[in-house]
Amino acid sequence: MEFFTTWYVLPAAFLLDMIIGDPQFAHHPIRYMGKAIVLAEPFFRKLKVRLSVAGALCALCLILGTLGTTWLLMSIAQSIHPLVRDILEILLIYTCISARSLEAAAADVCHSLEQNDLREAKDKVSLIVGRDVDPLSEKGVAQAALETVAENLVDGVISPLFFAAIGGAPLAMTYKMVNTLDSMIGYKNETYKAFGKTAAHIDDGANFIPARLAVPFIAISAQILCGKGMRAFRTAVTEGGNHASPNAGYPEAAFAGALGVRLGGPNYYHGELVHKPFIGADFGSVETRHIPMACDLMLLSAFLCFTILWGIFCF
Repeated sequence: MEFFTTWYVLPAAFLLDMIIGDPQFAHHPIRYMGKAIVLAEPFFRKLKVRLSVAGALCALCLILGTLGTTWLLMSIAQSIHPLVRDILEILLIYTCISARSLEAAAADVCHSLEQNDLREAKDKVSLIVGRDVDPLSEKGVAQAALETVAENLVDGVISPLFFAAIGGAPLAMTYKMVNTLDSMIGYKNETYKAFGKTAAHIDDGANFIPARLAVPFIAISAQILCGKGMRAFRTAVTEGGNHASPNAGYPEAAFAGALGVRLGGPNYYHGELVHKPFIGADFGSVETRHIPMACDLMLLSAFLCFTILWGIFCF
């Protein structure tokens, strides 16, 4: 069975996300990935090898297992009927894309800020960010929401579309396992510094190209929406490296340039103050009004990315 998707699969999956958003149900594939990680971690930690080796084996087994399982499911569906295979592939790729749900989560935070309910806004933003939210001001909450929209444009949209375009559902699902591993064990704390090291590095590698592909999509979208395309591109090029992550800084810097806002800087994580460089240091601070602007920028960038990848890989 070929790994390349039928021409209409990617548009159907993208359209489903735009209309419905990420499905919230018990049998979501990403939930099964999370459960698999939880079950696998204790087993691999008991192996008589260095913790970093055990973590590498855990990550590789789960990643390859996801690739093999998805390929097997697609093969079974193909043996039933090609249309069954296409429907399955549409649904699997659809669950990997989260543009609409990202927009909805940010909009919820924005709504609470507009209602002057800072406590509710903090509770909502805590669901989509890793930093401590209690110390955040109104502008801090708005900045956290905007940074999440920018960073997750790559993790939740461009990377899944990229891997789906070149390898259909098997590669899209494999990427989501990589990303889920990073979100669950890819931390630099005492518990996961060694065990999650390989998972974090694999995630960095998987997002390396999509994070940089995001920059022109964001710049073109910024030019269409607000005439700031060159500033977005220039800020991404000059300040995209001002981030602890080798990838997240590029979309964040492009958003900073497009919207004229300052991102990054110090924040608390698990009670400890972590100093990070500013991105767009010459711009002003984020305000509530910037959140819907960031969502529009994210959605248009997602559409442009889908269009280009579909045209290149699926015809």
